Amino acid sequence: MTVQGEGSGPGAWPLALVLTGVGYLALVIAGLGIGSLNADADVIAVPGLGPLPGPLAVVGSGVAYALVAWHAVRLARPRFTAVIGVTIASYLAYGIVGGVAALFATGSLGSATTVAIELLLRWPGLVVAASAAIASWCAIALVRTRATQPRWPWERDDEE
Repeated sequence: MTVQGEGSGPGAWPLALVLTGVGYLALVIAGLGIGSLNADADVIAVPGLGPLPGPLAVVGSGVAYALVAWHAVRLARPRFTAVIGVTIASYLAYGIVGGVAALFATGSLGSATTVAIELLLRWPGLVVAASAAIASWCAIALVRTRATQPRWPWERDDEE
């Protein structure tokens, strides 16, 4: 297991991680918004929670995505099977952070459990898992590619 150094390897993993992390959050937010509009229901349908548990759950899943994807893409030749780990970590973090935030918001363990179960077993969990799978696959593909930056014909070496 070799880790890429500065300028080594086929891709720039920090850039890939940043780009796909932003893409992951965009997919989650858009997916939850569209899902909420289509279902004509709130993402978290537990009364009395306030505005914080939902966004905190998304931030928690984003942190989990970044940490696990960072482990995967910094390898010299990352494997696409790492998508499974990134997806599971993001999915579980979404439900756990949402449940803990609901516990602090309401003080009720029953409400917190209901929130965690709703986030993981209903459509919001599917949105988060699909977004994590798409974004992590893209991150690994960006790092594994052997492409270089484009050059004009006159910029190429004459030795070729």
